[in-house]
Amino acid sequence: MFVLIKGDAKKFIEFVEQVFGGIERKDVRTTDKNGTLIHSEVQLGDSSILIADSKPDWLFTPAFIQVNVEDAQTILDRAQKAGAIIVTEVSDFYNGFKLARLRDVWGNISWLYEHDSDTKEIPAEPKSDTSWHNKKPSKIYTIFIEAMRELKPKNS
Repeated sequence: MFVLIKGDAKKFIEFVEQVFGGIERKDVRTTDKNGTLIHSEVQLGDSSILIADSKPDWLFTPAFIQVNVEDAQTILDRAQKAGAIIVTEVSDFYNGFKLARLRDVWGNISWLYEHDSDTKEIPAEPKSDTSWHNKKPSKIYTIFIEAMRELKPKNS
């Protein structure tokens, strides 16, 4: 996953370290001639997030980051202290999983998945089954749709 940040990728790295416990691989940090980041890596559990500063003439493209966590509420609390907005409070999801979402100050939305020790994975939803559209959409769905409508391009 490569995250392009409008407005100080170095601060975003600090956010990921503070909120999620990520660890930057400082040996691969690469800056452009103007001092902006063109490459960095943050280890987050068994995954890596690649991070760079977006160029002024590039479009705003928020990232949607999925993170498996032990305690979603603790992550939300840390994120809120770091300036993030809670999009979805910790909510029951599928098969014993809980889901929460946050929007950081750069406009990225992180999806936090918390599961109990008995649950191994999120069950795959049948891609061809759209019958859920005929029902009232879930709160988890509608909250996300509303959060997406609120996204605005970041000024460079």
